[in-house]
Amino acid sequence: MNWFINIVRPKIQKTTPKEIANNMWVKCPKCSQMLFSKELKKSLYVCTNCGYHLRLYVDKRLKMLFDDEKYTLIELPKLPDDPLKFKDSQKYTDRLKSNRKLAENEDALKIATGKIGGIEVVVAVMDFTFMGGSMGTVVGEGIVKAADLALKNKIPFITIASSGGARMQEGILSLMQMARTVAAINLLKEKGIPFISILADPTTGGVSASFAMLGDINIAEKDSLIGFAGQRVIEQTIREKLPENFQQAEYLQEHGMVDIVVERQSLKDKLSNILRILTNKNKKIEI
Repeated sequence: MNWFINIVRPKIQKTTPKEIANNMWVKCPKCSQMLFSKELKKSLYVCTNCGYHLRLYVDKRLKMLFDDEKYTLIELPKLPDDPLKFKDSQKYTDRLKSNRKLAENEDALKIATGKIGGIEVVVAVMDFTFMGGSMGTVVGEGIVKAADLALKNKIPFITIASSGGARMQEGILSLMQMARTVAAINLLKEKGIPFISILADPTTGGVSASFAMLGDINIAEKDSLIGFAGQRVIEQTIREKLPENFQQAEYLQEHGMVDIVVERQSLKDKLSNILRILTNKNKKIEI
């Protein structure tokens, strides 16, 4: 065993890309099929056996959506790290540091501008790897900033939600972002600026209860979990058994909460078609 660990494995890692070497195989959460990481990346993290949509990294998603994988990142707003001096099992500041290192981003959001289907857009993508994509003051301010940028340039605004909800470590300040993001979206609607909301797995809590469900068109990725409270909590509250596929994207589409459910490979084409219908403008962005 020592021979394999100390000699063979290091040699394998030297000849294998770093991002694959440490996690060469991924198990599908739905069918339990072992998937080769390199092939999984080619399929946009969709299981080649059962078609289940695994969670997608933010950078991969941005490259997937923008024309020629070209986009410009917009800096997130600078706000105090720990306004409430919060501590649970560890200090909130320490939790932020570890998550910033893990996600290689300042918070659970990335804002980008570029073209999709030849049309200039602003895109805000939530990052589930950063504290479960929770929405704190930076994320809320980032959504507002992205919406203002779309309003200023009169171009469509697209959000891609993947979140467990409001960030508990920021308390009431986090809950305030629900109202602020809704107000920002309403300003777009008043000016006739298209807002498209894409719901990825999972979209729950204060995010689903605010801007994420307000799209002129709501698009959900296949297999996505979408809801507010968890199914078990709801069952305990209403004392009834819920349908097996309750809160899945397909169930929400059947009941009018989601307009379109798409497979990831066809998301960009669907989005491009929708953008062409909503607008034919193509302007340069002023930042």
